[in-house]
Amino acid sequence: MKSLFACISGLVFGIGLLVSGMADPANVTGFLDVAGRWTPLLAYVMGGAVAVTLPGFWWLRRRSEGALQWPARWPPDVALIAGSVIFGFGWGLTGVCPGPALVLLGLGAPQAVLFVLSILVGWKAIQLLSERRQ
Repeated sequence: MKSLFACISGLVFGIGLLVSGMADPANVTGFLDVAGRWTPLLAYVMGGAVAVTLPGFWWLRRRSEGALQWPARWPPDVALIAGSVIFGFGWGLTGVCPGPALVLLGLGAPQAVLFVLSILVGWKAIQLLSERRQ
């Protein structure tokens, strides 16, 4: 049942990305282009997502009585900050982040293949570096 729910959730998320236009890299780069032809579509989608999500988190937090786990590590470490910066640069340069990349991959977009392969190579490189440090 968990797998079925996960599959349905992923499908709904992917459809939401398509319907909202967030699978189109031009919409994302248009939002990031504040000095040129700025488009606010990403802000609208993000605002809608936050408006839907916040009440759910509020309800879960009150109902779960401590069962919901929140990140305990503060302040963030160097690895988290570096990873965030690298992610942000990649997102800004390509206009695609992992969710929309999987949608584009499902649609057969050639640039999505390179993007997803790059994510997998980076993921494996970090695993290898972490193992070496230990």
